[in-house]
Amino acid sequence: MKTFSLSEIKNELETLSPARILALCMRLLKYKKENKELLTYLLFHSHDEQSYIKMIKNEIDEKFEEINRSNIYFIKKSIRKILRNTNKYIKYSGSPQTETELLIYFCKKIKDSKIPLNTSTALSNLYQNQIRKINIAVAKLHEDLQYDYKKEIEVLI
Repeated sequence: MKTFSLSEIKNELETLSPARILALCMRLLKYKKENKELLTYLLFHSHDEQSYIKMIKNEIDEKFEEINRSNIYFIKKSIRKILRNTNKYIKYSGSPQTETELLIYFCKKIKDSKIPLNTSTALSNLYQNQIRKINIAVAKLHEDLQYDYKKEIEVLI
């Protein structure tokens, strides 16, 4: 099956009635959890980004509490899962400020949880990559915000 371009789909959606669009959206939501999560963000959280960030930070806190620290393998696996979820929430928002705040918070949680970054090259690289991503996101922000976030980044390095 040939997939149509975004502009072709947009043009077709403009010709449909609101009831038909609602039916299509409901059908789309049934197939992937990510579609439902994205629509939930757009409908309920996009108007209040700060509460969304706070909600995600609380979820990160909960996940860090659940980390199995018996083995470095389990620690790496848990950290990757937390990061994967965090990146998914960042993608929903699409805001560089949200990305910056959540990644800084994620890195602070790693530092505060006393996870031995030195003993695992994979964990060390993961952490350094997040610092790079934070710097890239900060570069997209207003100068005043850049100054504030750079102070926070210095603490993480």
